[in-house]
Amino acid sequence: MAEGGFAATERVFTAHMRDPAQAPAPAGVEDRRLEIYRGLLYRNVEGFMANAFPVLRSLYDEARWHALVRDYFAQHRARTPLFPKMPQEFLHYLEARGEVPGDPPFLRELAEYEWLEAEILFNPRELDEVAVDDEPDLEHGRPCANPVMQARCYRFPVHRIGPDCQPHTPPPAPTYLVVFRHRDDRVGFMELNAVSARLLQLVVENTARSGRALLEQVAAELAHPEPAAVVRHGLDILADFHARDIVLGTLAVGA
Repeated sequence: MAEGGFAATERVFTAHMRDPAQAPAPAGVEDRRLEIYRGLLYRNVEGFMANAFPVLRSLYDEARWHALVRDYFAQHRARTPLFPKMPQEFLHYLEARGEVPGDPPFLRELAEYEWLEAEILFNPRELDEVAVDDEPDLEHGRPCANPVMQARCYRFPVHRIGPDCQPHTPPPAPTYLVVFRHRDDRVGFMELNAVSARLLQLVVENTARSGRALLEQVAAELAHPEPAAVVRHGLDILADFHARDIVLGTLAVGA
């Protein structure tokens, strides 16, 4: 077969593999053989997606779930061939697809939250490479955030969603969550409030200031009548962050 003819056949074949209901099979190929490839490719993708998004999968019946995965398989053009990146490709698909009648209102937020766990787990960064003081001074030293961490603010309480908890409207207050990797490689999750989320944001962005200085900024932003109380309570939050490996330790201010 000429090179051009082979390329054309290859395009027909791949289009049929993606969407056998709409794209005709290549001529001269026995359907029994095509079915082997159709089933293998789809089962690989569907199984990977079900494992990557177990909560999302639990909210869909068989027909709706397979319709969603088949639409992703047929319509989305991935930016990478790597299977570990497929959950992120699914997020790109959902964003491009937009909201469809029948979608849960929290679909994209829940999918991103579930994706974060894999993103954190497979991050190649080694936490032991982060140089911090063995005995951190969270008040006078510069708190150092865990670099393998993602903080998010969601409209829906995605960490509580499941078959028995599927809110139709978002609650009045947003949900603040942080997903991170412990030193022993476990993935951790923590719910924050608006104040602790702001403190964590300042820690992540900080390059030169002490923990006390960050807490004094929080107190000023809150216009709190007792800044010293904010600092005391905030030091407890920083200690909790450190115990959980959200903050790995401290460095000298200016270091």
